[in-house]
Parts: sequence; C-alpha cells; structure tokens
Amino acid sequence: MGAAQSTPSLAQAQRAARGHQRQQQHEAELYTTLDEKFDAVRISNHTFSSRKLDSSILSSNSSHVSSAKTEAYIHHLLQDSKNRLALSALSTANPNAVLEKPSAIAKDTQFFNLTIPHEGSPVTNQRSSGRCWIFAACNVFRIAIQQKYKIKSFELSQSYLFFWDKVEKANYFLESILGTADEDIGDSRLISALMASPVGDGGQWDMVVNLVAKYGIAPQSLYPDTWNAMNSGVMDRLLTTKLREHALTLRECVAMRRDKDAIAAKKEEMMQDVVRILTLCLGPPPSRDEKFTWEFYDSKNVYKTVEVTPLEFADTTHVKKFISLTNDPRNEYNRLLTVSHLGNVWEGRPITYVNVDKIVLKEACVAMLKKGLPIFFGSDVGKQSDSWRGIMDTDLIDYELGFNTPLNLTKAQRLLTGESQMTHAMVLTAVHLDVDSKPVRWRVENSWSASAGTEGYFVMSDKWMDEFCYQAVVDPSVVHKDVRDVLGQTAKVLPLWDPMGALA
Repeated sequence: MGAAQSTPSLAQAQRAARGHQRQQQHEAELYTTLDEKFDAVRISNHTFSSRKLDSSILSSNSSHVSSAKTEAYIHHLLQDSKNRLALSALSTANPNAVLEKPSAIAKDTQFFNLTIPHEGSPVTNQRSSGRCWIFAACNVFRIAIQQKYKIKSFELSQSYLFFWDKVEKANYFLESILGTADEDIGDSRLISALMASPVGDGGQWDMVVNLVAKYGIAPQSLYPDTWNAMNSGVMDRLLTTKLREHALTLRECVAMRRDKDAIAAKKEEMMQDVVRILTLCLGPPPSRDEKFTWEFYDSKNVYKTVEVTPLEFADTTHVKKFISLTNDPRNEYNRLLTVSHLGNVWEGRPITYVNVDKIVLKEACVAMLKKGLPIFFGSDVGKQSDSWRGIMDTDLIDYELGFNTPLNLTKAQRLLTGESQMTHAMVLTAVHLDVDSKPVRWRVENSWSASAGTEGYFVMSDKWMDEFCYQAVVDPSVVHKDVRDVLGQTAKVLPLWDPMGALA
C-alpha cells in the first residue's frame, strides 16, 4: 500500500485557493492578449494546455508575420526529438554534408564501360576566375593536339583566349550602348542588363568559336597565366567601372548629336583604355599572324619543335562545325533559339541553341563518346553536388529528411523562377551504360584542380544530367536530320536576361 496522505489545514487550503485564483487571473490576462494573436496557444512551464495547437505563422488576415504565432510554432517544432536532433546536427555543420546519403556516394563510382581513347592531361585549374568555358573548350581542343603530336601532357593557353574575349566583349558592349542610345536608361531593362556585366568572365560555346576563328589558339607555355588571370576580380571590377563611365559618355555624345567620326574617335580612346588595362594585367599576347616556336617532348621523350601561328595551330579544332544542343523544357523542342545582345565578337557568330528533348541530347552525347570525341557541356553545377567528392547526383543530399519539406520544382519551373541556369562548363569523357544501353552515370573532366573530385574528375548521375544539364556541344553527324534541319530556322529570340542568356 502507498503512504498515507496528510489533510491540509483550512488556512493552507484558503492560501492555495487564493494563489490559484491569482494564477488564473494572470493567465487570463496573458492569454486574452495572446488569444488575439495565436488562438490561445498556451505555453506554460514548457508544456501545452489541452487546447488544440494552431501551428500557423501568419496573422489572421494572412498579410503579416505574427511573432507570437511564430514563437509558438517554433516551440511546438522542438517538442519533436527528431527536430531537436536535426537542430544539433544542422546548426553546427554544413547541412549539405550532414544530409549526404551514403547510398548515393557508394553507387557513384568512377567505373565506365564506354570511354574516349584519350583523355587530356594534366588536370587544369581555373583558380579564382570565371573562365570555365574557356578551360572546357581548351580541354576539348587539346586532345586532338596531343594525338597529332603524340604527347602525353599538354595545356593550351586559356589566358590567350581570355585576353581577346575581354577586348571583344568591351567593343560589343560599347556597340550595344550606341545601339540603345535612344532608350531611357532609367526605364530600359535591356540597358540595365547590359550595364550589369559588360565584360564578365563567363561565356558560351559560340563565343569560343568566334575567338578561335579570329585569333587561333596557343600553348600555355607561350602565354601563361598571370596573377590577374588566376584572380580576375580586381581587373574585372576596374574594367566594369570604366566601361560604365564610357557608356554614359557615348550616350551623351549621341544626345548631343555628335557626328559619326567624332563618336568613333571617342570609342577608339575608350578601347585603348581597355587594351591598356588588359595588357598591364595579363601581359601582351602573341600575335595571331606571327609564327611562334613551340618546344616539347613527345611520348617517347624525343625533343620536338613546331613553328606555327596561333591561327594555324587552331586547324586541329574544327571548331566551326560543332553545334549546341540545349534542353529547355519551357520552349518548343526542335526549335532554334538565340539570345538578344549576347555575344563577344561584334557581328560574329550569334549564340544559337537547337532545343531538343533530353533523350535526344543524351543520345547525341553517347554517340559522340562512341566516336571517341569529348563533349563540352553546360550545367548548374552547384545543385545536389559535392565538389570535394566530385559527385553530382539528384539523390545525393536528402533535404526532405533534414528539413521535412520536399523540393518539387520541375526543370522548367526552375528556369522560369530563376532557381536554375547554366553556371559552369565542363567536359564529358565517358559514360556507363546499363544492359539496355541506357546511361547510368557520366565521367566529367572539371577545371578545379586535381584536388577536387577523383584526381580532378567528377561523376554525374544520369538523373542529375536530366535535371541540371542544359547544353551539350556535338558534331552534327551524331543527330538525326530533323535536328540538323533546325539550324535552318529563323531563331526564336530570347531576351538578354533569360536564363538561356546565362554565361557559364
């Protein structure tokens, strides 16, 4: 039996009653106020009353955030031990690392049953610059050069193309400013977009085509990286500031009805500013028309020399014949797309995409690899990826497990809302196919040094490619005639601020 309970005295009972009455009065006053804010959710000594919890956050008219309701919701949230565990884990480390799934990591291996016979070497490093598109293109080009001259290791000068891209973009920007001089600078979304990044580091495949066709290519030993090539931010900010100033000057010249010769002379001064800054930051580039002497050892360690101009050196690239396939589910498939006011060489090859279904794009990539050809491709590299492990997989990070909310946007919706766009260019060199010859995973050559991924190479799941790959550059021979015929269409013109105008 239990211990006997003592009976309280009358005085004790009266004091207890008065105390309980005061507590009830206090709680009534408190919760009359709180009732107006959050439907009488009662929090007392970290416990809840028997009233039903209202877990809403917004005020009664849904227009404002209610602090009291929010605090009540947070308190309720942390009653769940799973959420308390999540708080301990997610608040003290990178949530992406905490939520990585071991099963995804285990299956994303660097084993492939279809590979190109020769991968480029060494692994490259763009460092603190946005030159990934130039690195990706050079990593494609060098394979043919390594095979032609029988060399094991070779790197093209990314800075050579970088220099001329900046010069051409500056000219393109100033021409665009002249072409929009009659628009109100305060109301024009186009001018705002032009001013946002006159000479950014990013680019696209057709920009590479323009540069190589006009200036050729050169070995890195002939024109190596300077500090500003590897750390382009200071140089870029200086150029951007000066070009914005020049843009206002040109608009003023047009407003004052200066003649064409006067405007051309002013623009010449502006371009000299640009070339001066670039030359002092990157160094004087080799002439496209003068022969240089390239010294190297072949695969048998035999010393060789080649005398050639940058334009002649580019003969192995066959750069003009390749086309850009894109997968943009917002737009009609088998449709030619272009982007207004996007380019580098004025009146050069425009930015064009043949928009196709993702299956067509992937089949073309597999066909390229079967031909032994690497593939320049553009994607949104930051989504569901681990740069240290070198994994890109839609199943890699389980946000729903950690935060109890799924991410349900489709590829089209991500583009529509600005959630995703091309942010990085890399190279495909292999694919693993299942028993039905369907892709399972892809091998990716990156330009983030050998310390990223598996000695510089990443693995991309096929599902990730579906969701976050937007572009692949292929030989027209690997697609059907109906896809090639799209090139004959009049392109649908997208505005400069469209996600397809993003530069990798």
